[in-house]
Amino acid sequence: MKVVAISALIATLATVPACTTQRDVECAGASLTGAVVGGLIGNQLGGGSGKDVLTASGAAAGGLMANQAAGC
Repeated sequence: MKVVAISALIATLATVPACTTQRDVECAGASLTGAVVGGLIGNQLGGGSGKDVLTASGAAAGGLMANQAAGC
């Protein structure tokens, strides 16, 4: 869970200042929401250090899929 929170915070800090239009904000929101959901799902799988890997992978995959789904 800590990995998801830290990843989401870093992504927010890196993404939000670059948003200049409403569409940029919507794309950033979709990506961040997808990353959090993907991280939460990944965190439910695996065990030990594998859990950390699946959490990070789920966050990355969720962010990318949400970005694609939002048409960004």
